[in-house]
Amino acid sequence: MEIITGVERRRNWRPEDKLRILAELDEPGVKFVDVARRNEVSRGLLWQWRDARRRGTLVAEEATFMAVRVVPELPVAASPAEPTASSFAADAPVERDERIEIVLPDGTAVRVLETVGTAALRRVLSTLRG
Repeated sequence: MEIITGVERRRNWRPEDKLRILAELDEPGVKFVDVARRNEVSRGLLWQWRDARRRGTLVAEEATFMAVRVVPELPVAASPAEPTASSFAADAPVERDERIEIVLPDGTAVRVLETVGTAALRRVLSTLRG
């Protein structure tokens, strides 16, 4: 039993802590109620966090690094039979394009305007990873 003798305030959870607790739910055989009880969190709050993670609004604030290679021009594809990221770039207009193109190792290409917000780009990239 816990006796509270002062003014009880709401806890302020960091995004990293929320994601750590939600990661416990992803383990096989774990019961939702046990995770909530162990971390002293209401089940309703866990459902809210889970929904926020699904929508992409709950993300870790720590920086992640990806390998980047800057090339002046993308090479033209050798065979037009299968479209690749470089063949899409060859079809683009020659004029200055104010877009950023990110080509992932699996060939997925993401093109966004230079003015895209950090939060929006983070949501897009986290969706592609998950």
